[in-house]
Amino acid sequence: MHTLEAVFIGLLVASALTIGWFSVYVVYRLFKGQR
Repeated sequence: MHTLEAVFIGLLVASALTIGWFSVYVVYRLFKGQR
């Protein structure tokens, strides 16, 4: 595996995790705000 490939995959995984965590956080905030 090339270094560039590893960096690209790492960035992809990091961005996916960040987006997933952020969406879960937003949904949680909306749920708490409604009550």
